[in-house]
Amino acid sequence: MFVRLRTKVKWNLVSPGNSNGEIVSWARGCAYRVAEYNMQRAASRATVMDDRGHLTTEHRNPRSQHADRLSIPEAFDLINHEDARVAAAVAAARSDICRAIELVVAAFRTGGRLIYVGAGTSGRLGILDATECPPTFLSDPQTVQGAIAGGIEALTRSVEEIEDHPEHGEAAMEEKAVGPNDVVFAVATGGTTPFVHGALRRAKQRGAKTVFLACVPKDQAADDADVSIRVVTGPEVVTGSTRMKAGTATKMVLNMVSTIAMVQMGKVYQNLMVDVNTRANAKLVDRGTRMIQTITGLGRDDAKALLEAAGGRVKTALVMHARRVDRPTAEAMLKEADGHVGRIIDSAGTIG
Repeated sequence: MFVRLRTKVKWNLVSPGNSNGEIVSWARGCAYRVAEYNMQRAASRATVMDDRGHLTTEHRNPRSQHADRLSIPEAFDLINHEDARVAAAVAAARSDICRAIELVVAAFRTGGRLIYVGAGTSGRLGILDATECPPTFLSDPQTVQGAIAGGIEALTRSVEEIEDHPEHGEAAMEEKAVGPNDVVFAVATGGTTPFVHGALRRAKQRGAKTVFLACVPKDQAADDADVSIRVVTGPEVVTGSTRMKAGTATKMVLNMVSTIAMVQMGKVYQNLMVDVNTRANAKLVDRGTRMIQTITGLGRDDAKALLEAAGGRVKTALVMHARRVDRPTAEAMLKEADGHVGRIIDSAGTIG
C-alpha cells in the first residue's frame, strides 16, 4: 500500500497541471487515510485479548468444580439444573431481543435480508437457523443467511485460528454485498471474536442495521451495534465451553428472532406453519393436508386434492376454499394481503 502511494506521488510530481500545493495536499490526504486504516486494523486486533479471564463465560462454575467425580446421574442433574437457568437469562434480555426483531421485520418488508455472523458454535447456529427457514416458512433462501469464520469447511470441523482475523469478517460482508436494507446479526458469546467485530464494523460502514449478541455483560466486552443483546448465562459446567449454556441461549434467541419475524410477515396462521414447503418431502405433504383439514373441516382425500390443485401451497388452498375462487385469483388475493391469509379467510366467516 505504501509502495503504491510513493509511486503515485512520484508520477504526479512530473505530471503537467499539478501544482506543488495540490501534490502535497493529495499526499497528505492519502497518508491520513492510510494511518486511519492502520489504526482501525490495530483496534480490530486489540479485541484479541491476551487474558480473557474477566469474562463471565471464562469463569469457573463453583457448582461444577467436582464434575470429574460425579456419577452419570449426578452429572446429568448438574447440567440439567444449569440449563434450567438459560430461559431466565434470555427473558432478562426481552426488550433488546424485541428491538432486534423489529429491525428484522422492517428489513424483510423492504426486501432486505437477515444475515447471521459468527465463529465456531455461534456461526454454526446462525447457519442452522438460516437453513431451516425455507422449508419451514417457504422463504427465499437469500432472505436469511449465515456467514461463519472459515466458510463452509467450518461447519463440519473446527477451524479455530481464522476467527482471530477481523479482515475476514469484513470480507464476508463485502462478498454478501451488505446494504442499507439488511440486518447483520453478529454473535460472539464471549463478546470478543475479531472476525465478528470486523463484520459488524464493515456492515455499519455499508449502511446495514446491526445487532450484536453476547453472553457477557457489555462492560466486559463492548460493541457499537444498533441493538446489543446480552444474555448473561454465567459460567459453564465445563469452564469456557460456550457450546453449552451460551450455545443453548444463542439457539433460543435466533429461533425467536427468525420465527417471530416470519409470523409478522404472514408465514403462520393461528399457530400453523401454513407457508410450509409441502413439495419438500412426504412428511410435509401430510402436514399440509392435515392443516387444511383442521382449518376447513374437509376430509383427508378432499383436503389432499385441494392442496394439489393449489400447487402444494396451503395458503392458496385455504383462500381457494374460503372464497370459492381459482388458484390465480387466490394467489392475487394473497399478494394484495401481503401474504397474510388470515386477513382473507377470517373475513369470509366460516370456511368449512
